[in-house]
Amino acid sequence: MVEVKKATKKYGQKTVVDDVSVKIAKGKITSFIGPNGAGKSTLLSGISRLIKVDEGEIYIGDQNIQNVKTNDLAKQISILKQANSINIRLTVRELVAFGRFPYSQGRLTDEDWEAVDEAIAYMGLDDLQERFLDHLSGGQRQRAYIAMVIAQNTEYVLLDEPLNNLDMKHSVQIMKNLRKLVDELGKTVVIVLHDINFASCYSDYIVGLKDGKVVRDGTKDEIMDTEVLKEIYDMDIPVQTINGQKICVYFS
Repeated sequence: MVEVKKATKKYGQKTVVDDVSVKIAKGKITSFIGPNGAGKSTLLSGISRLIKVDEGEIYIGDQNIQNVKTNDLAKQISILKQANSINIRLTVRELVAFGRFPYSQGRLTDEDWEAVDEAIAYMGLDDLQERFLDHLSGGQRQRAYIAMVIAQNTEYVLLDEPLNNLDMKHSVQIMKNLRKLVDELGKTVVIVLHDINFASCYSDYIVGLKDGKVVRDGTKDEIMDTEVLKEIYDMDIPVQTINGQKICVYFS
């Protein structure tokens, strides 16, 4: 379990994460939702130790992440940031191989390459693995970066808006793959999503943030409620049940 205890992060005079406490269950998908500027990405970066919170503590199990060696932490938590750029020309296969660095330190073994192959196949990139990243569409590149995270083979997988640049088909494919990571491999996935219907259909738990604070957190059935969503988004969002799923109708 990941536990965030009274975490605060400021940039200058602006508080972007404000005294947040939340528990993230193992072996589940937890989605962070909320309007722009709610603190979702900052909180995710704090959990992965990409940034250091100014106040509070973050634990993985009984370990404070500030006391874990960087390479050891990289074997427990992987993260895909919202914006990714690499300054050298790489193929998909070479990029995915970077996910094995915590184990290989750049000297990949047969076991490492097997993990790379599995991640490429998992994301349906077999036909693209020898293509250079700059020859791919935005959606194809996004899938390659997710494959790199999968190859890292951590218990906790953190994804910051992974559906960016993806069409409907590939967005659904990725969410189904993340569901499989949890249900079949026992991973714990924490994901920042803007589309609350994807959060509803694929999450186990949802954390709603606004202005750097947790407004509500609970099961998806508890959060997918018109009154709860109004607290988070300041708008009336009708919720309908379609094929057993709670779907928000916020287009009109």
